[in-house]
Amino acid sequence: MAEPEFPHAPMPEGATGVLVLANGEVAWGRGFGAEGAAVGEVCFHTAMTGYQEIMTDPSFAGQIITFTFPHIGNVGANPDDVEADNPHALGMIVREDPTAPSNFRAMENLDGWMKRHTRIGLAGIDTRALTRRIRSGGAPNGVVAHSPTGDFDLDALLKMARGWPGLEGMDLAKDVTRETHGTWAGGIWRLGFGYDEASDTRPSTSSGRAGEENGVRAEPVEARAPQNRPHVVAIDYGSKFNIFRNLVQAGAKVSVVPASATYDEIMALNPDGIFLSNGPGDPAATGDYAVPVIRQLLETGKPLFGICLGHQLLALAVGARTTKMFQGHRGANHPVKRVQDGAVEITSMNHGFAVERDSLPANARETHVSLFDGSNAGLELTDRPAFSVQYHPEASPGPQDSFYLFERFVGALTGVVR
Repeated sequence: MAEPEFPHAPMPEGATGVLVLANGEVAWGRGFGAEGAAVGEVCFHTAMTGYQEIMTDPSFAGQIITFTFPHIGNVGANPDDVEADNPHALGMIVREDPTAPSNFRAMENLDGWMKRHTRIGLAGIDTRALTRRIRSGGAPNGVVAHSPTGDFDLDALLKMARGWPGLEGMDLAKDVTRETHGTWAGGIWRLGFGYDEASDTRPSTSSGRAGEENGVRAEPVEARAPQNRPHVVAIDYGSKFNIFRNLVQAGAKVSVVPASATYDEIMALNPDGIFLSNGPGDPAATGDYAVPVIRQLLETGKPLFGICLGHQLLALAVGARTTKMFQGHRGANHPVKRVQDGAVEITSMNHGFAVERDSLPANARETHVSLFDGSNAGLELTDRPAFSVQYHPEASPGPQDSFYLFERFVGALTGVVR
């Protein structure tokens, strides 16, 4: 099968958007959302739902997302379905023009949401061909641009694409992390209630009447008082909100510190356990300041749990290596085998770097393996209460295949084996 190409062709009539790859390939389309141009790594994502969560995931900083599912935007946008206060993906590429929303939770259409958050959209692209291009040639650098007048300087856009240095060696955690220490107590979202626990105060668009689910009155989830919960200090390298919500749902009290937090600052909070979050960029670059702190934290003997970038940083802290992947794993249907019992979890993944499984030291045991390509998807230490996974259990693609990881971590803090 020949590699698909996007030839440098004359602009067709009515084109208001364009994708320019660093090798000179050009694809014309229809722009939506914000006007302007954005440069980054062009990747693809196979999820059929959750485009708003994907766009706001800090792990997508520096990337332009090609959605393989053709109907993006049909449920609109709302203030609940976000993983950060603002989008971090630079833009999106889709097959069909976003339609008017058809969902009772929608507060605005996707075009307006993208405009409001200065993110560029490009529709009318052959996303199958582009995805095949990425699979065969790797994730390229590129520029996505939108001009309602169709006025584009292709030479300047090509120069932008070729001038962007790429994600390898780039520390983006420092750009997306919070600036100060804070607390989190908002639980998971439930139809009819919004988010459990009132500290997550953003308005819910989930139902017409509070406390009523599909017309049936339901009681809130039982929860221990915060002062009686084990205390987790989460290091924010670019965390998704739903990770914190799942930690709360599993029974923890959560404090969040910036990626730059020192060992002394973390320990001053008197944690029962430490969480290492997901995030964007090259783990080796973030590891310059994160790994020494993680090594000190491991010496305390306190339980430690990492997800995605946190998984990679834990691996680096014990002497393993990470590497840039050819195309990365991004989707909500990735099968992962649990080594202990052979069970298969359907997982959500979003990473362009991976832990080199052959580099794991003797005290690090592989716990999960990707069934797509055999790459490492989890590890645990044999001499410390520390474990991590490459995928995102909080994204619930299974939908609850992997929630046991949060229960396992919080159980280790309380002495309750789960």
